[in-house]
Formats: sequence, C-alpha cells, structure tokens
Amino acid sequence: MKIITWNVNGIRARQAQVQELIVAEQPDVLCLQEIKAAPDQVPALLVSPDAYWSYWHGGRGYSGVAVLVRRGFSVEAPVFEHPAFDFEQRIVVARCRGHRIASVYVPNGGKDYEAKLRFLGALKGWVAETAAGTASLVLCGDLNVAFEDRDVHPKERKAGQVGTRPDERALLSGLIQTGLTDIGRALDPNNDALFTWWAPWRNLRQRNIGWRIDYVLAGPALAPRAVSSASRREFGTSDHAPVVVTFDEAAPSIG
Repeated sequence: MKIITWNVNGIRARQAQVQELIVAEQPDVLCLQEIKAAPDQVPALLVSPDAYWSYWHGGRGYSGVAVLVRRGFSVEAPVFEHPAFDFEQRIVVARCRGHRIASVYVPNGGKDYEAKLRFLGALKGWVAETAAGTASLVLCGDLNVAFEDRDVHPKERKAGQVGTRPDERALLSGLIQTGLTDIGRALDPNNDALFTWWAPWRNLRQRNIGWRIDYVLAGPALAPRAVSSASRREFGTSDHAPVVVTFDEAAPSIG
C-alpha cells in the first residue's frame, strides 16, 4: 500500500503537479492539505473518476483537505467522515479495506495559538478512541509542529517560535504515544535533514534549510509493515514536499 501526503498550498495552482504525481507514483491513497478551494472549485478532470474515489473538503481560498483512494485498491466506495472537532475543513477520514486513513491540516497557530492547541488536543483524544478499536489507523498530513529540535534546520531555529513550543510538542508526543509510529523517523532515525517544508525565499528549499512538519503516523497494525518513506524535496512548487510512504500489507506483523 502506497500513501502520499502533500500540502499543495492551493489545488488550482498545483493541478498539473497533482496529476503528474499520481501518474508517476500511482498511490493507493493520496492525502492533500491546504487545497484552498470549495468542492465546486476543484478543477474538472483533476483525477479520473474511473481511477480514484475522491472527497474534497474545503472552502473558498483557505484551508481544506482531501482524500483520494485508488479504485483498484478499494473496489467498494470508501466511507468519508469528519470527527466532531473538525473546523475550517481541517480533517477528513476515509474508511476502506479495514483502514481509517485521515488527511489532517493542523492550524499554524500564528494567528490563534489556542485554537491550534485545542485542535491538537481533540485530535489526540480522537486518535486514542479510534486506536482502541479494531481499525487500522493512519494519520497523514501537515501537523504544523516540528517534533524535535533536529526537525528544524539550525539556521531556522528561534527560541519560542510557534511550531516548536513545549506545549504543542507535548500534544504531538501524546498523540504519538496513543500507539502511533512516526514512519519517516522510524525508517531513517539518524537523518537530521528530513525536512518537508521550506520558507519560500533565499533558496532555502534548494539548500534544504527547512522544517519537518508533515508526517505519516501509523498504528500498530501497519507500522511494522512500513518499508519506505521519502520526502520528495525536488518535486513541485508548493512550499511543502510530498511525503511518500509504502507498506507491505502482505508481510507478517512483527510488532
């Protein structure tokens, strides 16, 4: 199973790149964030309806998430749903083939930090409740928190900046401790340059001076089956990179 998560920073601006990514990678599930478009604004024929089930959850010009599920992966239509704490179109969950796969866009917190903390706290509670059931859970998206100091390039570190504060990191830690595994870090534990976002100036992306704030977090049913994870820094013109994770569903669970 191949899952891609990507903050596109505007689906209308990145339409051709999303199509290119789908053709090149053939993901089973594609989670998008910050689509900045209502469903009726999503470009026509962005994704062939014969190839993918799709759900667009957004408003005009701000926020928004989507999940696309390949029909060859899930013959039956997925059930798409939103936890009760959703606001500003920030989370959609697809239930398919025994999995719950969520596309999540956590508030940045720069304008309303308390709203960010409330969202993270509610997300943690929902994950704990969901993980207690039998469903396989995968949480994908722009969580807008750099989990560790090394998840921010040394040249980008500033004391007390939003995205690195102890209280938001504690909430992300608590979220992971509900039983999730940070797949990117688990598969590449010694890499201090696993960045997924770069400020759009001074060639920071080309120099890989960035932050790691985009994640694929998987529950115990799938995490031991993760075989690869990559941040595709070279792809696209969003300020975020697509993160591509592959699981071997046929492999025996070792955890």
